[in-house]
Amino acid sequence: MSKYSVAKRYAAALFSVAKDQNVVEEVNQDLQEIAKVINENRDFLALLTNPKFSSERKKEILSDLFKEANPILLNTLKLLVDKKRIRDLAAIAEAFKTLTAEAQGTAEATVYSTRELTEEEKKGISASFAKLVGKETLNITNVIDPKVIGGVRVQIGNIIFDNTVASKLENLRRTLVG
Repeated sequence: MSKYSVAKRYAAALFSVAKDQNVVEEVNQDLQEIAKVINENRDFLALLTNPKFSSERKKEILSDLFKEANPILLNTLKLLVDKKRIRDLAAIAEAFKTLTAEAQGTAEATVYSTRELTEEEKKGISASFAKLVGKETLNITNVIDPKVIGGVRVQIGNIIFDNTVASKLENLRRTLVG
């Protein structure tokens, strides 16, 4: 079974429990922060995956460090330690974030541009492109990419809308060269 399908299953289960208790947004925020901490600190991940430490000791460490986190999430982290799936936490966090966005009628989008977009521009892009993918709004992450030259490239999931000068020049080059 692929790592992604495992992550989706854990995320779906966590989402279901969080939704039943009406704490989806709280769990999502905590999960994103914890995944960021674990991913950025390779030594911590190494400790959580080290077979020299018992599962009980690893769960104690998680309980001490993340005692302010939602109990549902803390129990999920402990389950991941027991099942030796803590390495999948980043993928689970991403899948949970997607489920949360879908439940709210939003989608995650990455917009590549030559400069930082203003809030007004982000709102305009969100309004225009959200309709194309059947969502109400987009949560936009702006990435500055000088290779764009001009225009924007919008990526929503695996859909890419490329209206950049660089892509137009490449298309022109292909047409002229043959």
